[in-house]
Amino acid sequence: MAIQTFDELLSAARATGPRRMAVAAAHDPQVLVSVDEAQRQGISTPILIGDVPAMESIAAANDLSLDKAEMIHETDSTLAARKAVALVREGQADVVVKGQLKTAELLGAALDRHTGVRDKKLLTHVGIFEIPDYDRLIYVSDSGVVLYPTIWQKLEIIRNVIDVAHRLGLEEPRVAILAAFESVHPRATVSVDALALARMADQGWVKGAIVDGPLALDIAISPESARIKQVQTPIAGNADILIVPSVPAGNIAAKGMLYFGRARMAGVVVGAKVPIIINSRADNAETRLLSMALAAVLAAG
Repeated sequence: MAIQTFDELLSAARATGPRRMAVAAAHDPQVLVSVDEAQRQGISTPILIGDVPAMESIAAANDLSLDKAEMIHETDSTLAARKAVALVREGQADVVVKGQLKTAELLGAALDRHTGVRDKKLLTHVGIFEIPDYDRLIYVSDSGVVLYPTIWQKLEIIRNVIDVAHRLGLEEPRVAILAAFESVHPRATVSVDALALARMADQGWVKGAIVDGPLALDIAISPESARIKQVQTPIAGNADILIVPSVPAGNIAAKGMLYFGRARMAGVVVGAKVPIIINSRADNAETRLLSMALAAVLAAG
């Protein structure tokens, strides 16, 4: 049964049992509130790396229970990131979580060829959105890691997000490769890439999904728009997954859904040996909790 709401995602995360989550630079109120809730719900066994006195002060001020959390004192954010990644390499953690530090610091530690947790896959970000009055979760990739992907990187982005959808129970997700319009123009590289990727999917380069592109956003998610524009595609108006052309485009789309559409979001980086959470430092505790739930489900295998 496919997970179609965040309540179902939280239930699935609780059912897997707690996962060991190493949180780098954890001395932040929103981070610790989400860690406390994840611990209470049986989603996470936290390992908090950061300024221990500051964490204890935040916990006391917000009535948080961190008694069962392991704490490692480290005030330098770069070193905190390295220690979080080292815990995974040593088999002591299942997930790496970004606290109050820059994404580049955490991913730099994760991608280090000698001490990181990189695998054979490309690291890509998968965001999942629950939108009010919408009948399903919407996946967006890649809005956080590969800035301007090549066509080969886009192929890996598609494969990674399909794998996440499969693990959340979607047997054959519908994938829309987004562009500004449905027609192909040689000067619009995004549209050319989208068409090539759709043909590659037809030829077996992508498995376990229905893939089409280029498609404008309205055609991908609105059956009425597809009907009015007379666009014939097997996923018109019914896309589960939106493949954005670049991180800037994906980031704008994601924040538009969050701030204008009142959506809720979970996000995780996949492709490494373990899930990596790189929430924005401005994300609230709920977004962080939902991201931990997603990572817990993926870490359960």
